[in-house]
Amino acid sequence: MKRLVAAFLSIGMLLSPTALAEEDPIRLYMESMTLREKIGQLFMIRPDALEGRFSPAELEDNSITGTTRVSEEMLDTYAKYPCGGFALFRKNILSPSQLLGFTEKLHAVGSIAPMLGIDEEGGRIARIANHPAKFGVKTFPSMGKIAASDSTELALEAGKTIGAYLRSYGLDIDFAPVADVNTNPLNPVIGDRAFGSDPALAAQMVQAVVQGLHESGTAACLKHFPGHGDTSTDTHTGYAETLKTWQEISACEMVPFRAGIEAGAEFVMTAHISAPQVTGSSVPATMSPLLLTEKLRGELGFQGLVITDALSMGAICNQYSSAQACILCVQAGADILLMPYDYYEAFDGLVQAVEQGVIPESRIDDSVYRILRFKQEHMGVAL
Repeated sequence: MKRLVAAFLSIGMLLSPTALAEEDPIRLYMESMTLREKIGQLFMIRPDALEGRFSPAELEDNSITGTTRVSEEMLDTYAKYPCGGFALFRKNILSPSQLLGFTEKLHAVGSIAPMLGIDEEGGRIARIANHPAKFGVKTFPSMGKIAASDSTELALEAGKTIGAYLRSYGLDIDFAPVADVNTNPLNPVIGDRAFGSDPALAAQMVQAVVQGLHESGTAACLKHFPGHGDTSTDTHTGYAETLKTWQEISACEMVPFRAGIEAGAEFVMTAHISAPQVTGSSVPATMSPLLLTEKLRGELGFQGLVITDALSMGAICNQYSSAQACILCVQAGADILLMPYDYYEAFDGLVQAVEQGVIPESRIDDSVYRILRFKQEHMGVAL
């Protein structure tokens, strides 16, 4: 047996990088990608961002009807500024037939199918279930109410049902469940979106929802790492922080995150909150190598995709340009950059950062590999 192992090791040491790539279709495919194609895979944007008729401010205005079909202009823009995925909102949805046709066309815009995600938590955050077009899907109460019922069976049913109708409409990822522990009664943004203030109960519920989503073939995204439930302000509008130490966070906020990771959640979404007692600064968690690489990747052992919360939110835009924000997030360890305020500035800034050596291309390759692996394994994308 020892001789057999030694033989395999000898063969492995003799293999060139090209030979190794041939053993891995993802690596082989990546060798044919341009830098712009690789960087595009890191972005998940609103479909509206590919249309010149919307300014960045209008993209964020929910009162304005959004993009509801794939236009020639979008295809032309995508050829210059490709992206790895799209996040859909209520403003992009008109009816069941329109949504199904739209997701089908979005999946076909590039040679590598974009991943499609949506916020469908249940309760008040449900882009499809709460849509006025009446999709006829089963609605669920808030996750806080589900937790209050102490029924993991109901949480499992919610995940399974939501996952099933998302898949039926061509969506790949549910930006759920909320894994925050809502310990601050003054929290203005999480509230009943979370499974309450008991970390152990929240962990059971998070695990059940992830299991339900997976049983329906939908990817799960735990949010908002390292926990938005103890804050008293909203990162949509500006600065928010937790004053807990990592030891305190680990004993509370990390309990549901660990449970969701163990259940196989494919994504973890980062929060734009600051944790000065952990990082020693006011830098948002989204841009913290200590939190994303050392804690999430290292200590928690997460091997999936790290996706930022929307980079168009006030906690980011009030302090950083779109290019600065994306560069810092990639340096911290994020794989997917969600909805930068100015997509074109962010894209060009990241290209320039690699070309100038600020970010090594190998760092981009690490994230692209994880993204393509997800698309191959979960979406059936052929490379």
